[in-house]
Amino acid sequence: MKFKFLASALVAAAALSSPLHAQQFFRIGTGGTAGTYYPVGGMIANAVSQPGKLVATAQASNGSLANVTAVAGGAMEAGMSQSDVATWAYTGTGAFEGKPKITDLRMIANLYPESIHLVVKKGSGIKTVADLKGKRVALDEPGSGTLINARMVLAAYGVKETDIKPEYIKPNQAGDKMRDGALDAFFFVGGAPAGAITELASSGAGIELVPLTGPQADGLRKANPYFAVDNIAANTYKDVPAVQTLAVGAQLVTSAKVDTETVYQVTKAMFMDSTQKTLAAGHAKGKFITKENAVQGVGIPFHPGAERFYKEAGLLK
Repeated sequence: MKFKFLASALVAAAALSSPLHAQQFFRIGTGGTAGTYYPVGGMIANAVSQPGKLVATAQASNGSLANVTAVAGGAMEAGMSQSDVATWAYTGTGAFEGKPKITDLRMIANLYPESIHLVVKKGSGIKTVADLKGKRVALDEPGSGTLINARMVLAAYGVKETDIKPEYIKPNQAGDKMRDGALDAFFFVGGAPAGAITELASSGAGIELVPLTGPQADGLRKANPYFAVDNIAANTYKDVPAVQTLAVGAQLVTSAKVDTETVYQVTKAMFMDSTQKTLAAGHAKGKFITKENAVQGVGIPFHPGAERFYKEAGLLK
């Protein structure tokens, strides 16, 4: 995967140093390198790039909030975001309460379900969210959708942030600290399997995933319809049995200011047969990225370029 990203970066660098001939640059904000956004965003960027016409690159970032903000400010042409974060940004609710609405935010595609992982060391005795009280728990970085969802989950189960010893670090750093015995648990929201968790499960003493079930989880879903019941299958991570949790949708968003034809070509390229095969083979979540799933769970308007493609495909009226 890394050499593909490097190739994209080299193509972009070469293009920037040569005279411009209507070549479009399409930067996609992803997430941390140990998560799911980064490899999936890299596959999409490589698949939609058209030499001489469009150079798409995947860029590591702090995640959903950072990407939505970057898209709004023009620092990125597109970004990956949790469905809840995209909806909040557009409507000025949730994490964007009291902030200006990002009314120019537009949808390209809903991609795949993102599972809420609550990871603990095997044999830790942490079996429920309530057991986190007094423990060292990583909630991910400011700017990440994981941090927002982690806070929502804690609150639903009656755990205050002051009840735990919180750390605000990326999942790969959290994995390292857990391996070293310096952390008891961490949250991660992303498509399973996630690299940082796979690596941790395969080394050291192993891991367990804490289920998010019961009336607390039901209450979260009723209050926030973008949450769905989700199951992480047995052995998605080494020696970890199946676990029920919650999920949000991973989505690719852009700005109304981005050129309509460019977004149309990007959307069309994502759902070509060759791209579909590459995505399905390249990551466990790739098989979910279909044009049929792309129009599900969408809480903001489609970009006109994307809308044109879905109408041509008979998926939107």
